[in-house]
Amino acid sequence: MGSDINVTLGNWSEWFMLLAAMTYMVVFVAFVWDMASHSKTLGLREEERARKRAAAENDSRELVGVGASSAASASADARSTASATHAPGVDGAGTGGTGANGVVGNGSASPASAGSAAPGEFRTSAENTTKGAGEFEALNYKKGARRPAARVAVMLMVIAFALHVFAVVSRGVAADRVPWANMYEFCSTGAMVVAGVYLVTLIFKDLRFVGPMVSGLVLIMLCLATIAFPTPVSPLQPALQSYWLIIHVSIAVAASGIFTITFAMAVLQLLQSRREKRLALGQESRMGFLRAVPSSVTLENFAFRLNSVGFVFWTFTLAAGAIWADQAWGRFWGWDTKEVWTFVVWTVYAAYMHARVTRGWNGNRSAWLAIAGYMCVVFNFTVVNTLFPGLHSYSGL
Repeated sequence: MGSDINVTLGNWSEWFMLLAAMTYMVVFVAFVWDMASHSKTLGLREEERARKRAAAENDSRELVGVGASSAASASADARSTASATHAPGVDGAGTGGTGANGVVGNGSASPASAGSAAPGEFRTSAENTTKGAGEFEALNYKKGARRPAARVAVMLMVIAFALHVFAVVSRGVAADRVPWANMYEFCSTGAMVVAGVYLVTLIFKDLRFVGPMVSGLVLIMLCLATIAFPTPVSPLQPALQSYWLIIHVSIAVAASGIFTITFAMAVLQLLQSRREKRLALGQESRMGFLRAVPSSVTLENFAFRLNSVGFVFWTFTLAAGAIWADQAWGRFWGWDTKEVWTFVVWTVYAAYMHARVTRGWNGNRSAWLAIAGYMCVVFNFTVVNTLFPGLHSYSGL
């Protein structure tokens, strides 16, 4: 790794980073616009379905009323016939009355049950738990769905990502090394990985509902890198001049990017779970934008799969860091603050995985554990790097 610095290319990197941030801002606005318009459309569809169900129930009640009247007339005729041909005291009237009531009861129950679960309504966790290939069917792209704002948002995000990649790569070329040696570079590269993982996931699943949070978090990370951690292009410190920098930090950045997306999904899961409970109680929800978000169970299951990948990456990060520490300082573990908090992050996500798989910690509890893990990641990156002295003080500030 050389020490030649290309100042001009470094300045171009900063300009392209600024352009990427401005484009991400427009992406955020477009995603919010899509959520507002799409949720409004879904709300109108729900109202239309509710009107159709109400009309169907009214029609069924009318048919049941006609049936009950016919049965009552038939019962009266039977009683007249019985009184004319049999001795008094026979309880044919009771039998006929029971039959009439039975018709009413069966006829009125069936339409109500048929109309209680129309397509598109959110259900409880038990009703949403599915198995097999259809587990994430709610995350598939819907044919014929017109969402122009979402299309614009995704197209602009691809452009922003391209600008972002150029800024990060040019930063590395300008410094003649990998571009993640200080907090500015780690934060900007991490934001790029978040956007890249999200765009790749969009190829397979319709995660446009999480677009506002992802683009917002990417924008915050770029603003944090530019405002809080501004660092000029500089050569590597001697302790970082190792191929383990490429392996250890790149996997840590990838894991952090995955955890950022699952954090956004955990927040949406909590909001959606609260909305579902209110709807189940017959109460009105004030968060209408969540109509465009899948059920809390779908969010939880998909986030768990992504967290599983992120946990494997973070485990490798911890192991690679120990090997690098042995090569650099002659010991695998030294209870340095950075090492401790990297292990804390691993422990929290390990508890999340264990609790959900073996202890049945589903629902909001698993979401809170995922959020706690991400808060530890943020603390490890910001507070530990800036306030705690140690062997890992490479913030560049």
